[in-house]
Amino acid sequence: VLNPGVSRFDIILLATGSEVQHLVAAEKLLARRGVQSRLVSMPCWELFDEQPADYRDSVLPPSVGVRLAVETGVALGWHRWVGPRGATLTLDRFGASAPGADVMRAFGFTAENVTERALGLLSR
Repeated sequence: VLNPGVSRFDIILLATGSEVQHLVAAEKLLARRGVQSRLVSMPCWELFDEQPADYRDSVLPPSVGVRLAVETGVALGWHRWVGPRGATLTLDRFGASAPGADVMRAFGFTAENVTERALGLLSR
């Protein structure tokens, strides 16, 4: 959890692995716009699910329903963690051949796009 001491936040951003870097940058962009976010690196859903409910709720407070999960893979499974008010930025199709940075940009895996998606969720 990035900024675990922050008690009030507007949105929870979730990711695993290399996608976390985009959330770290997006968190800074959101902060410049007055949006407080919690960044959660969730490398293993199964281990997280095995934790006591009070721990899970401290990481993903039920009171914060606006959530965005980012993964350069399929969305399958993320809906459990983002809930009905959340969304996913995922890759639910076959990839592309190009330099990695170009592919990431083409599919929207950038801090700027994560920021825009987060702001869109917050405006609903």
